[in-house]
Amino acid sequence: MKYDVKSSKVMTLFFLIFTVCFSLFTVSYAAHPLITDDTGTQGKGKSQIEINSEYASDKERQDNVSTEDAGIEVSVIYSYGFTDNADVVLGMPYLWSKTKEDGETVSDEDGIGDTSIELKWRLFEKEGLSFALKPGITLPTGDEEKGLGNGRPSYALMFIATQEMEVLSLHMNLGYLRNEYKLEEDKSSNRKDLWYASLAAEKEVSENLSAVANVGMERNSDKNSKTQPAFILGGLIYSVSEDLDIDIGIKAGLNKPETDLAVLAGLAARF
Repeated sequence: MKYDVKSSKVMTLFFLIFTVCFSLFTVSYAAHPLITDDTGTQGKGKSQIEINSEYASDKERQDNVSTEDAGIEVSVIYSYGFTDNADVVLGMPYLWSKTKEDGETVSDEDGIGDTSIELKWRLFEKEGLSFALKPGITLPTGDEEKGLGNGRPSYALMFIATQEMEVLSLHMNLGYLRNEYKLEEDKSSNRKDLWYASLAAEKEVSENLSAVANVGMERNSDKNSKTQPAFILGGLIYSVSEDLDIDIGIKAGLNKPETDLAVLAGLAARF
């Protein structure tokens, strides 16, 4: 594929942004296990079903109390292309969570989480560079009393940029999230207005195998903390066939507010 000088400058800028951010952090049609979305859509009349899972663990010690949190999330995500450049995306998570304090279990819950409905619209595409917008809403299908949901609808808007090259693709997300809460204790302890930003790269290793890397940061929802959670992630995507991918990844927290460690695995089938 040939690029003009203007396109080459854009690619160079994307590469520099990613390299700088990656260096700093180290001193859906999202390509799971990436957290960062890309601008890709299914195509008119085509569908994709994803089954994604994540096991996360976190340990903290404060005021001489040791707290251990562990959780599992399994999500089913269905995407349908109603035009060539626009998808509707439905997501339903099932959650398990357990909290221990000094070795004693103080919370052990599981159930359906809040359901998400999103629209991804790729509004620009030229010479490997594309932009998309992704508005979304989460519906309060999770039990807020168990900590499995917000109890009220919440809203989000994300800007997505993708630069595709021969063996490397770069993605950038900038987003805003408005959380609404039903419980007074959630209202008093959590911020409603959140932002998030992330960068990701996909590199073709072989015909059927790609390596991925991801860094990101978001505004801390805890009103008592001014430190923004940040993560780094690495993983692999293997294409069993043209319409079936499997993946695995490891995500690590770069500071205290972020979850210490998470293991992600999933599959995506297109038809």
